[in-house]
Amino acid sequence: MYPWVLSFHLIAIVAWFAALFYLPRLFVYHAYALEEGDETGCQRFQVMERKLYRGIMVPAMVCVVVLGLWLVVLNPSVLQQGWFYTKAALVVVLIGFHHMCLAHLKRFANGGKTRRHVFYRFFNEVPTLVLVAVVILTVVKPF
Repeated sequence: MYPWVLSFHLIAIVAWFAALFYLPRLFVYHAYALEEGDETGCQRFQVMERKLYRGIMVPAMVCVVVLGLWLVVLNPSVLQQGWFYTKAALVVVLIGFHHMCLAHLKRFANGGKTRRHVFYRFFNEVPTLVLVAVVILTVVKPF
């Protein structure tokens, strides 16, 4: 059973990270379109952002968390390893980032004050840094 749950957990991780990488990139383009006064582009980005968030990002995050907890139930020995708690903390950080994306998405949708495209270029790098740390923790198990 464990290999099946792990397989689906990894598939969910790939889908979630794809969305975590792409949504902030859409924010870059959306902010740039706002700066240029491109109303048609802004409307298009709103639709893309909403569909990505609701159709891929949220279901993938839920699957990652549920399947991750299932893996812990199947292999409770990970609870005795320090790397696991650091990894779990980073998952909480990613969930927070996920919800920050929702806040930005809502700000764009409501026509509120948004950040400039340069901010979103840096914002876009956060999940990359977390991914590197999570993979190293999971594979190397340094502590």
